[in-house]
Amino acid sequence: MPDIVFIILGGICILAGIAGCILPGLPGPPISYAGLIILQLTSKKPFTTDLLVIYGGLTVLVTVLEYIIPVYGAKKFHGSKFGIYGSAIGLIIGLFIIPPFGIIIGPFIGAFAGELAVGRNIERALKASIGSLIGFITGTLIKLVLSFAMAYHFISEII
Repeated sequence: MPDIVFIILGGICILAGIAGCILPGLPGPPISYAGLIILQLTSKKPFTTDLLVIYGGLTVLVTVLEYIIPVYGAKKFHGSKFGIYGSAIGLIIGLFIIPPFGIIIGPFIGAFAGELAVGRNIERALKASIGSLIGFITGTLIKLVLSFAMAYHFISEII
């Protein structure tokens, strides 16, 4: 009976982790990793220590990169801190105003508005917005790939 509880809790974590890759405020890969750890608590102990250590390291790496990649994207396209902040605010607003498209449109508009607010011309603000958007999408895709890989291992062990 306890194994069923661990499987259900782990499955909830896997699903919440995948959702967290897209939704702001939920750390996707760490929640997915928690799902693997919870499944490891079953009597079967399906994963090797090496696999859990590798996924743990990748989770830490991706979580750190999540904050670096969008900044790098914006800076690569000559964005300012205000463009980066605008991107984050745009993501949150876009998520609630025009879901699911707001996840992509919101950061772009937010970065653009942030750059215009500090006096950048339209062309430069547009470039910074594109850089921020590319960084955000790249970070999100990396998180999704890792969380889906963990979901694959989870599912392959419970089937």
